Amino acid sequence: MNFSELGLSEQTIRAINEFGITEPTTVQADVIPSILEGKDVFTIAPQRCGKTMSYVFPLVDIISTKGAQNILIITANSACSVVTSDRLAIFNKYHEINEATIKDGEEDIDNEANVIIGSPDLLLDIAENGRIDLSKTNILVVDDINLIKKNKQLNNLSKVLEMLPADKQNIVYTNRRSKETQEILEKILKTPEEIKVDKAKEQEAELTAPVSSKKDCANSCIKNTVIDKELLNICEKYNSFEGHTPKFILVKGIVVENEEA
Repeated sequence: MNFSELGLSEQTIRAINEFGITEPTTVQADVIPSILEGKDVFTIAPQRCGKTMSYVFPLVDIISTKGAQNILIITANSACSVVTSDRLAIFNKYHEINEATIKDGEEDIDNEANVIIGSPDLLLDIAENGRIDLSKTNILVVDDINLIKKNKQLNNLSKVLEMLPADKQNIVYTNRRSKETQEILEKILKTPEEIKVDKAKEQEAELTAPVSSKKDCANSCIKNTVIDKELLNICEKYNSFEGHTPKFILVKGIVVENEEA
């Protein structure tokens, strides 16, 4: 199976190919069509099987084709937020998208952003201070609810969920079933399509994208892009990326290169 068979756009597939990914992993092949069709999805999948890209790829397409979608991605911690932000920037190369990423400790928020990424505690704090409005969320992604539980953030997650509208698409990932998360899952999901990926598929993502190709393609993605010095200075001033500003920062559709990285 290839990515075109999953319903992804030519623009997204072009970015995927340049990144060095040759074929979808099991979780990507199973999840991507359901997300594109607007279904609620509950996925049980091991780490390192390509699950972050399984929602990043279709979300990039959804925003580019459906217009002003408001997407909330709730991650377990700031490290996961950075990974998701970088992936959105890389695979959005041939699209336009507005994104706001919230990191533990500091935040950089664009009120017109289509995508907000953050951990439950930061989202709750910033929303309660009136910095963001989550009431118009169209698509919710929770990645990964079991890791959120391990970080003792289920209570904060519940409070964030109370701020969201009932009518939205819900996409939830977990690395394993848990009795503690069952009640909150029932509140989020509406007759979801349940997808389970065998633990034997762990590390499948690394196998389908050789390290050398990833490095070469990452370097090629920053060619002929605009360097936003002011943005980089802001990131350094507020330590938005925990001391390390990634090469890929998305600001209103522009991929920005950090020369110092």
